[in-house]
Amino acid sequence: MLIEQPPRLLRRLYPRAFWRMDSSERAVYLTFDDGPIPEVTPWVLDILDQYGVKATFFMVGDNIRKHPEVFHEVVRRGHCVGNHTFHHISGHIHGDFHFKNDVDECQAIIEKEMGPVSSPVFRPPHGWMKVNQYRYVAKRYRIVMWDLVTRDYSTRLNADDVLANVKRYARPGSIITFHDSLKSQEKIRTALPAAIEWLKEQGYSFKTF
Repeated sequence: MLIEQPPRLLRRLYPRAFWRMDSSERAVYLTFDDGPIPEVTPWVLDILDQYGVKATFFMVGDNIRKHPEVFHEVVRRGHCVGNHTFHHISGHIHGDFHFKNDVDECQAIIEKEMGPVSSPVFRPPHGWMKVNQYRYVAKRYRIVMWDLVTRDYSTRLNADDVLANVKRYARPGSIITFHDSLKSQEKIRTALPAAIEWLKEQGYSFKTF
């Protein structure tokens, strides 16, 4: 529960961040972290197209550098792109200057590839930042955290467990986090389409940032 759906105490650490959207609207926000990578991201795009769903991809800048064609395919298909630092670094391990530079370096390559972004969005790797890092980012980006993390990256879970997390914790306004990564690919190939089908059956619509 502390991981899958963060408690209020944790949410208060970053009061200007978005953890959950409008709870009065039966909509969810699918997000994907850690791409783009050619082994997984194009498959995710095909699944989203199959179900007519748009999502938000929080991308690692170095992956954009290595795979610009996959980045452009995400944008071409109408999805939202967010900043996930250039090297996927943890704010609690790295100093403020290093962290801030890594965030801005990622944004620079995003805007190099797609042009200026009027209201950029950011998600910190591992969901953690130091206070000074948070204050810096909050002045420049919309910080998007999550209301439900599927834990599709966990070696302790299988695809059924990932789907069960969606079914247990999804609620109106949920920001749902999957990963288009090598760690997650085996599980999401089953869990992602099943989760989308279940959410649609429950009457949810899908939104982006």
